[in-house]
Amino acid sequence: LHASRAGKRHSRGLLLQISFLVWEMKIGKGERTEMKITLKDGSVKEFEKEMSVYDIALTISEGLARMACCGKVNGETVDLRTVVDHDCTLDICTANDEEGLAAIRHTASHVLAEAVKNLFPDAKLAIGPSIDTGFYYDFDHEAFSREDLDSLEAEMKKIIKKGARLEKFTLPRAEAVRFMEERNEPYKVELIRDLPEDAEISFYRQGEFVDLCAGPHLMNTKGVKAFKLTSSSMAYWRGDSDKARLQRIYGTAYNKKEDLEAHLERMEDAKRRDHNRLGREMELFTTVDVIGQGLPLFTPKGTRMIMKLQRWIEDLEDKEWGYVRTRTPLMAKSDLYKMSGHWDHYKEGMFVLGDEEKDKEVFALRPMTCPFQYYVYKNTQKSYRDLPYRMSETSTLFRNEDSGEMHGLTRVRQFTITEGHLVVRPDQMVEEFKACIALAKYCLTTLGVEEDVTYHLSRWDPENRAKYIGEPEVWNETEQHIRDILTELEIPFVEDVGEAAFYGPKVDINARNVYGKEDTMITIQWDALLAEQFDMYYVDQNGDKVRPYIIHRTSMGCYERTLAWLIEKYAGKFPTWLCPEQVRVLPISEKYEAYAARVLKALRERDIDAETDNRSEKIGFKIREARLARVPYMLVVGQQEEENGTVSVRSRFAGDEGSKPLDEFISQISREIRTKEIRKEEEGAKQP
Repeated sequence: LHASRAGKRHSRGLLLQISFLVWEMKIGKGERTEMKITLKDGSVKEFEKEMSVYDIALTISEGLARMACCGKVNGETVDLRTVVDHDCTLDICTANDEEGLAAIRHTASHVLAEAVKNLFPDAKLAIGPSIDTGFYYDFDHEAFSREDLDSLEAEMKKIIKKGARLEKFTLPRAEAVRFMEERNEPYKVELIRDLPEDAEISFYRQGEFVDLCAGPHLMNTKGVKAFKLTSSSMAYWRGDSDKARLQRIYGTAYNKKEDLEAHLERMEDAKRRDHNRLGREMELFTTVDVIGQGLPLFTPKGTRMIMKLQRWIEDLEDKEWGYVRTRTPLMAKSDLYKMSGHWDHYKEGMFVLGDEEKDKEVFALRPMTCPFQYYVYKNTQKSYRDLPYRMSETSTLFRNEDSGEMHGLTRVRQFTITEGHLVVRPDQMVEEFKACIALAKYCLTTLGVEEDVTYHLSRWDPENRAKYIGEPEVWNETEQHIRDILTELEIPFVEDVGEAAFYGPKVDINARNVYGKEDTMITIQWDALLAEQFDMYYVDQNGDKVRPYIIHRTSMGCYERTLAWLIEKYAGKFPTWLCPEQVRVLPISEKYEAYAARVLKALRERDIDAETDNRSEKIGFKIREARLARVPYMLVVGQQEEENGTVSVRSRFAGDEGSKPLDEFISQISREIRTKEIRKEEEGAKQP
C-alpha cells in the first residue's frame, strides 16, 4: 500500500474509517465525547481528543484537506496547524475564500524573502504581509530592477518545486531576540523587542529559511501555484519618513494560472486608468518639485472640471437643501485649536507657524473648518426656532501628510472639500443625520458612482481612552443611533473600531481606487460634545439655554480626491456635463472656418464648452485627435452643412449620429448637460 502515492491515500483512508468505527462504537456505548465541532454547513462532528485544523479537514475528506489553506475557529482565522481542543465553529478555508487566498499570498511572501536571501545575502528582512491585491515584502537593500525581479521569480519557482514543509515553532522573547541577532536581522529584532517580555514568539521554517511570523501559512511551498512579482518601490520602515528607507517588492499569487492572468489584465487596465498618469496625459493637473509634494497645480482643463463640481454643489446645498454659506480664514491662533481639542489630538498633522516657546502668538493652517463655523453660529443668539442651522463652505484645508503616503490627487497636503456643519436641537439630530446621508447618496448617484462605495460605522476604541473625549455612555448612545439609522435606511455597513473622530462616531463612505486601496470619499459625523467646549447654546421655548448637537459632514467630499475617482471610474471619458471640452467643431477645410466660427459662437452662447480645430489637417486626423482627447461630441462642417444650417454629429456614444440642424443639436446637448445625464456608449456603435 505504501509503494505508491495512491496506496498511501488508500491506507490513510482505511485508518480514518477504522478510527471512525471505533468512535462510533464508543458513542454507541454511551461514552462521552470531549469536543463538538460545528462546520460551515451546520453539521456537527464529535471528537474524543484534540485535533489540528488540518486533521479535522482530513476527517471530512482528503480532497478538502489537500485544498485547505487555513481555518476559522469561532470566526478567527487560524493556521492549519492550530490544535482545536474545545467546542467551536470551524470553517475550512480554501483558495476560494478570502482568508485562504490570503494564506497563499502570505506563504508566497515568505518564498520571496527566501529567494531574496539566496540571491542577495546581504539584504535585511523587514516585513512581508498579504494585502488585498497580493503581497509585498520590505528589504533593506539597494533598489531592485525589473531584471532583479525576473531573477527572483525564477528562484522562487525553484523553492516552490522543492516543496519544503512550513514548520511553526515558538521561542521565549529573549531567545527570539538572540535567534534573530545571530542571523543579523536588525528589523526583526526591533519587532520582537516591541512585544511584551513574557510573549511567546512564533516563527516559520521552510528548509533552511526561517522568518518571524504569526501566520497563517500553507502546509508546504508547493501550495503557491501561480504568482507574479509586479513592481518594486521605496518604502519607509514602519511608514515613518524619519526612519530607514527600504525597498518594497510587490507581488500577487493565486491558486490557478487563469486567475493570475485575469488579475494581471486587471492590473494593466488599472495602469491605463490610474488618475496620476491619465490626469497628467489629459492635462488636467501637474506637480512641480520646487512647489512641493502633495501640492498639485490644476491646468485650465482640470480647473474647469473642479469649478463645475463646485458650482453644482454650492447651488445644490444653498437652493435645494437649506444651507447658508460661510467664508472663514485659512489659519488661526493655536488658542482656537486648543479649545477644539485638535491641538492635543491632531497637532502632528498640522502646519504650525511659529514656536510656542519663542513667539507671543503661534498660528496654524487649518486642517478643518468646524471651530471657525462655530463662531459664525455664535455671532448672534439663536433660539430653538432658528434650528437646524445648516452652514456650508467650500473649504481649503491643509494637512501635513507623510511624504510616503501621498499619491496623485488622492492624498495631498492642500485640498478643498464641500464642508458643512449643522447645529441642531437634540430632537432634530436623527432626521438631519438621515438628510445628510440622503444628500451624499444624491451626489454619488448624480456622479454615477453610487454602486462603487461601501458604508462604514467608524466607532471609538474604549481600550484607547486617551484618543477620545467624552464619557463611554455618550459614545455608546451615539454609535447606537447611527447603527439604527443605517439599519432603518437598509444601507449595508461594516463597523470599524478605533476609526472615529476624537469627538464622535461617524459614517465613512469609502471607495477603492483602481489598485484596490480604499479611501474615504464622504464623511458624516455625530458630535454631542464640542458644543460644550465652545459654549454654544440656543434658547428653548422656556427661555433656558440648551446645548445643541452638531453634525460635521461633506456632501461630495474632497474635490481633488473626487476628480481622481472620476478619472479612474470613467477612464477619462467623463459624462458630458463634467467634460472640460464638450464639443469640438471640425471644419473640413479653411473655406468653412467662418461657418465653424458661427457654430462655435452659438454653442458658447448656450454655455456649452466648445472649441474649434482649424489646423490644416485632413478631417480624419482631426476626428481621431478629438477621440483621443475624449471629447464627447465632434461637429464636422463643410459645404452641405453651411448651406443647410446643419452639423454632422459624431459622438463617443453612438459613433456617426448623422446630420442634424444646429438648433436641434444644441437643444439635445443642453438637455444632457442640464440633467447631468450619464450617456452610455452604445454596443456595436460605429465609431468615426
